Amino acid sequence: MTEYSKHPDTLWAPWRLSYIKGNVETGTLPEPAAWRSGADKGCFLCRAAALSEHHDRDLGVLERTSQSLVILNRYPYTNGHLLIAPLQHQATLLEIDAPTLLDLQQLLAVWCQRLTKAIEAQGFNIGLNLGQVAGAGVPGHLHWHLVPRWPGDVNFMTSVAGVRVLPQALDDLWEQLRACL
Repeated sequence: MTEYSKHPDTLWAPWRLSYIKGNVETGTLPEPAAWRSGADKGCFLCRAAALSEHHDRDLGVLERTSQSLVILNRYPYTNGHLLIAPLQHQATLLEIDAPTLLDLQQLLAVWCQRLTKAIEAQGFNIGLNLGQVAGAGVPGHLHWHLVPRWPGDVNFMTSVAGVRVLPQALDDLWEQLRACL
């Protein structure tokens, strides 16, 4: 019997520690050769936008367009929680041009369909937090949260002793969702 099996009420989620501590993880990723104009070098979305697709797996990037990217949320509410963001470091809707807004909305629609097929999502919450007081964890780089939903998932709120269970490792989810492309 392992130490973990002696305590079945313990949920092992080591990837959350860096989030709790507020650490910025860049891991072994190289410094981008060139940052986009207006990029914040401390912003993980700007880093993902600046690095090539050769680093997509390490970054959790599922798809890139000429204006946007789709990335796995490293600290998800539910399995399949994605972030959809413009490549440019922009904080408000008014800063984003019409073609980029259209691209972002098209990605939201396409990824709803892909998540429905890949992980059998039966509904979605789509959210946009504008500004730190509204809950934006990255207040300078606008991004939409695409959160898959299922019957009985208690609205991604904890229901038993403050525990949420994510049934799939992020790396496995990345592989599954990349297969949708």
